[in-house]
Amino acid sequence: MDTKKEQEFNKKIDIKLWKNLLHYMKPYSKNLFALAFVMVLVAGIDVVFPLMNKIAIDKYIVPKNLDGLVGFSIKYGVLIIIQAINVYLLIALAGKLETHIPYDIRTLAFKRLQELSFSYYDKTPIGWLMARMTSDVRRLGEVISWGLVDIVWGFTMMSGIAVLMFYHSVKLALISLSVIPVLIVISTFFQQRILTAFRQVRKINSRITGAYNEGIGGAKTTKTLVREKENLNEFKNLTGNMRNSSIKAAIYSSLFLPIVMTLASVGTGLALWFGGNGVIVKTITYGTLVLFISYTRQFFEPVRELARVLAELQAAQASAERVLSLIETKPDIKDSKEVLKRFGDLYNPKRENWPDVTGNLTFKNVSFQYKDGEKVLDNFNLDIKSGETIALVGETGSGKSTIVNLACRFYEPTEGEILIDGVNYKERSLSWLHENIGYVLQTPQLFSGTIRENIQYGDLEATEMDIIRASKLVNAHGFIMDLENGYDTEVGEGGGKLSTGQKQLISFARAIVSNPRLFVLDEATSSIDTETERIIQNAIDRVLMGRTSFIIAHRLSTIVSSDRILVIRNGKIVEEGTHKRLLSNKGYYYRLYTNQFKKNVESKLG
Repeated sequence: MDTKKEQEFNKKIDIKLWKNLLHYMKPYSKNLFALAFVMVLVAGIDVVFPLMNKIAIDKYIVPKNLDGLVGFSIKYGVLIIIQAINVYLLIALAGKLETHIPYDIRTLAFKRLQELSFSYYDKTPIGWLMARMTSDVRRLGEVISWGLVDIVWGFTMMSGIAVLMFYHSVKLALISLSVIPVLIVISTFFQQRILTAFRQVRKINSRITGAYNEGIGGAKTTKTLVREKENLNEFKNLTGNMRNSSIKAAIYSSLFLPIVMTLASVGTGLALWFGGNGVIVKTITYGTLVLFISYTRQFFEPVRELARVLAELQAAQASAERVLSLIETKPDIKDSKEVLKRFGDLYNPKRENWPDVTGNLTFKNVSFQYKDGEKVLDNFNLDIKSGETIALVGETGSGKSTIVNLACRFYEPTEGEILIDGVNYKERSLSWLHENIGYVLQTPQLFSGTIRENIQYGDLEATEMDIIRASKLVNAHGFIMDLENGYDTEVGEGGGKLSTGQKQLISFARAIVSNPRLFVLDEATSSIDTETERIIQNAIDRVLMGRTSFIIAHRLSTIVSSDRILVIRNGKIVEEGTHKRLLSNKGYYYRLYTNQFKKNVESKLG
């Protein structure tokens, strides 16, 4: 179970982080300002109501005067109607923001995931990404929309109440609000602890999502290894840590809010005590006392709400940090400004400027090492002519896949350069190169949908004839037509309704439908039966004709017709030649081939 250590973030509320997040709110700036304006109106009317009560007490109730009461009642009723409209508007506007903001952030995050290099996926588990794209983004949408409501309302209420309290009695206002310094100290104390606890909750939540993903994806492996009990115990430990961290966060929040409420009651008590004495000695009116009692209660109501919002902001900051870290992650491999200007990017390619690919490929003094890893290639040189089929043979970790990944520009050389048709491929766009590459993996990956949709995924503009032609070329058309719904057959999640061989043939057709000039077969026949291997091998011979291609082979029988076979050991070419030539040399390749041949014969005889 992956326990990848996640990047540590700020321990306090990060104003810069929230400013950066507001940058993504620009499309909804009008809605945000409208919502803020409505909340100012709501708070303003909430402040006016106690003032209206004071007027009613001092002008009508205490003196027992009814003159003007009807007009006063109408004004009061109008305020109630306006407030009802305001509440409707705030719910509508906040609800819209809560829906649209997560949608936009998820879209941006998914767009960035399409742009990121292989190195990002090498070190980032799927579960962590899922947690960021789902629960983290949802929390941000809730906090931004409803948090804005409470913040604007709260500060407007507190400001309006404070001004009117000081206007009516400076002394009583100072006495009533004397608990605020204590409140500030307590808020500071709890702020960091709540944030730390919630950050831990989010980190563990990401690991739990990852555990779900691994548990479901590796269900067969779990059962064959009888790992159910161990997996359950590991998962219990994770959820137990989640429970403990959640309880800790809840305890801090549950302590914080009652303390705020207690301080509010103290403020109200002070107003009642000193204000009551003022009424007795007639330094203030009875209406003013009622006003102060109402205002002290109202003043601390937004304080309580702001304390809650602060706790939510602290919890959501952990989500914001993770989501923005994803959105703002820069790809390790990207095109220069000059290349983008001339050839376009992944989303807006300028195909009219793309040069044709002949297929000559050159590794020139190429060295490469993974981040925080040992050097895989050192001063590697290789010259491939257009249309050549190059087979790569060697032990696991010898550098075969690295050579292919560098050729496809999934990674870039640490030193040296790679030329396509005599030009450094960094002077061409990523989209240009990748649209000219067909890649078939050892484990075929199909997407939910029909066979037709999966093949067309290789070229969205492919016609029905293109799809059928590609299927026939790889010997897939026959079995497809034998299925009940032909090309409209649903493949199921991950292609689960098809055999491994059928999935491989479909992925082969998908790779060839775009008519790529460069082709890669990464042990594409190692996980299928001998009969299907023979079918695919026949297809390979036809498909690779005239195309520059790499074959990473486990079964050496599949590469005997390659133009050149390169034996790779420790990132270097130790043998090179045709199948016959390498066998006649009786070197490392000869030993590999004869050993594998003997094993095949023994398995058949056995």
